[in-house]
Amino acid sequence: MKHLFFVGLFFLISSLLMVSCNKDNNDDPNNDGDLPVVNNSTANLVFKFKFDPNQVRLNNIGLPAELPANHAGQNPSFNSISAHYVELAPSPFTLLGEGAVLYTGPETEAGGEKAIDFKQAMVVAENEVFLSIPINTIAAGNYEYLRVSLSYQNYDINFKAFGLNQTGTLASFIGYNNYIESYTIKSNSVTVNGNRKQGYWGFDNTFSGAIDGQAPEGAVTVPNPLFNSSPIPQGSCIVTGPFANGLTITGEETEDVNVTISLSTKDSFEWIDDGDGEFEPLDGEAVVDMGIRGLVPVVE
Repeated sequence: MKHLFFVGLFFLISSLLMVSCNKDNNDDPNNDGDLPVVNNSTANLVFKFKFDPNQVRLNNIGLPAELPANHAGQNPSFNSISAHYVELAPSPFTLLGEGAVLYTGPETEAGGEKAIDFKQAMVVAENEVFLSIPINTIAAGNYEYLRVSLSYQNYDINFKAFGLNQTGTLASFIGYNNYIESYTIKSNSVTVNGNRKQGYWGFDNTFSGAIDGQAPEGAVTVPNPLFNSSPIPQGSCIVTGPFANGLTITGEETEDVNVTISLSTKDSFEWIDDGDGEFEPLDGEAVVDMGIRGLVPVVE
């Protein structure tokens, strides 16, 4: 029976649809031809993540999305997250990379093609500082949108097998390409020593220990409300969200400006359900979507 669970879970979890540029800060964030004055601020722009199961659940084009008929969902319990790219965009017409690029994570060609170097990635828990940037390195101006390329997630999900309610931990690599030497899920280590494309995952549960697999290419939910005016490349996980009242950098800030990157996890783990609302992979309930369902940057 343990072997049956292993095979069934491996097959079904592999259908997970997981929820992805290197450029210096733009000198003209408003694209008006006028270069901003170099600012003298002594403050930092600080970013933290928040996971919100009550935040609006969005689709790929940034519109509210309810669960379809005969589907069920749950809010994963996030343990940690990482991102590879952070950019401020002054307008909905600012193309990717033409805003103020604040951060691009370490990359390597150790696995052949260029990839995110997971060994050097900044992996943080909720409300832990992910990024702190001196404001005097950011062009003064008004910014309307935040873009964040999510690259790694670690979260717990609930499932039922053999009549027992269980919890498993999923590590998902959702960056465009990921060079991984090894990683740990709970207490189990997985060795890779190579590149893995977006959608590679590892799963740890009480029955089979750690197993891994690869989601299909292109099977990624990446909310982007600017899909018409500022599209993102296929195979990336660059989630875009608007500031409620914009973010203004004057260049005279003397105190840190804190931004919470609030991510929607509302029913983000989604499967075809038999009607009882419980995820039962051994009964043939296949996962059809998993990932972040929206981004809202909040200036504290």
